Amino acid sequence: MYSHFALAGQLPSITNALNFQKCLVAGNWLMVTSLLIVFICIAITFGFDESFSISAQVSAHIATIIFAGLVKIGYVLRCIALHAFGEKVF
Repeated sequence: MYSHFALAGQLPSITNALNFQKCLVAGNWLMVTSLLIVFICIAITFGFDESFSISAQVSAHIATIIFAGLVKIGYVLRCIALHAFGEKVF
């Protein structure tokens, strides 16, 4: 069985299983870290706006858009890897 957040010792017997495992791990970590950064940016922008300068809020707005895109890229990496491993539900 393959692992979702670390490289597994035993992989399925398919072609390029190690590459798909790396794709799955990278996609999952990219999704988790990007989503965490998006939540922090939203908190800076809307929750604690009086505590931050306008330049920090503008930067947080821009970072929200960029890291939301990275969440989507991580999800695509995850879907590619799971499809290669034969999963039907993502």
